[in-house]
Amino acid sequence: MEKIVFHIDVNSAFLSWSAAYRVHILGEDLDLRSIPSAVGGDTEMRHGIILAKSIPAKAFGIKTGEPLFQAKQKCPKLVIVKPDYSLYVDASRKFIEVLKEMAPQVEQYSIDEAWVDLTGTGKLYGDHLTIANKIKNRIRDELGFTVNIGISSNKLLAKMAGDFQKPDRVHTLFPDEIPAKLWPLPVKELFYIGSATEKKLHIMGIDTIGQLAAADPKHLRQVLHKHGELIWNYANGRCEDAVTEDTILNKGYGNSLTAPRDFADTTTAHKIILSLCETVGMRMRKDKQAGSCISVSIRTKDFRNFSHLGQLREPTDATSEIYHAACRIFDELWDHYTPLRQLGVHVSKVRQNFSRQMCIFIQDHYEKLAEADCVVDRIRERYGENAIMRACFLQPDVEPMGGGLAKDRRTGMTKPV
Repeated sequence: MEKIVFHIDVNSAFLSWSAAYRVHILGEDLDLRSIPSAVGGDTEMRHGIILAKSIPAKAFGIKTGEPLFQAKQKCPKLVIVKPDYSLYVDASRKFIEVLKEMAPQVEQYSIDEAWVDLTGTGKLYGDHLTIANKIKNRIRDELGFTVNIGISSNKLLAKMAGDFQKPDRVHTLFPDEIPAKLWPLPVKELFYIGSATEKKLHIMGIDTIGQLAAADPKHLRQVLHKHGELIWNYANGRCEDAVTEDTILNKGYGNSLTAPRDFADTTTAHKIILSLCETVGMRMRKDKQAGSCISVSIRTKDFRNFSHLGQLREPTDATSEIYHAACRIFDELWDHYTPLRQLGVHVSKVRQNFSRQMCIFIQDHYEKLAEADCVVDRIRERYGENAIMRACFLQPDVEPMGGGLAKDRRTGMTKPV
């Protein structure tokens, strides 16, 4: 029996969900998707970038991730709406619920996309195109937003098919369609190829996915190591990954925060680092993971980026241990006078079921710290994250838990869509 895998992706998710809420719940006449519009960050908090854009906005050359002021220069009449993360979480939940009602196996890949395995459902729904259109139309009619559906025999090709012409479309990319549909595309369009890999491939004379598929895999492995072999298999449409509902744990945990104003004092920097470590540590403990590599990133006033990392003796999920390591790394990284606008903390080399090697020469308070952190986590989960905080956050210049998800997403508050 041939495998039938769908990749389902919400079109301009954040903008579509905001538009659907405004039209179907608030009763507004103007649909943001029909005009040049975008979801953008908070300019007052200096999170002023484009998070999602409408098709008419795309026609003006507006790109996701660019600054709002730059987008406004391209399209002075661009309508900007603020993000509503609680709405997006609820819309995503309902989106996945529809898929689970219609498919026996659903793997959520991100907040706005998922794979579903519909192998063997032909007698129930009809052929794969009929099933895809039923799912697409049901999401549009019941939830008020559109999706693209890619269909193939594996996850990779289904995702590549879903990225073809948008919005509200169904596309196929089965193995016999690869030469006509996949190989002529620029190599940057292949899943798992970023800008750095693209540049290396161009230097090697590889500009299309077809050229990558025809390249020598041994040479690719020599230049790009294991990643070279992976993308060569992808270019040839090979992917053995099964659609699974198993939760895939993070390989790292990180948060960053852009300050409302530039700062150039260690006290403020350390307080922001502590705020970030609070959220990073809580997420790690929730997943029962600990990490031994701590990295700190900074962005200066003039948008220059720097980072530095350090290795811990033992893995940890304790907020205090992550914080003290991050402060030490930050003090080595920063020159202590250049104004900063953004700080980030990241923990990697993480694993579950970890153990710590005790050392008679170093006083280890991990067990006490871990117990205290767990109590704090339970209080915050029950009463809200501001129910308990460190005394240094009594002055409201820095949030007690900064970066990452908005508060409403962390506490689970939702709105109907």
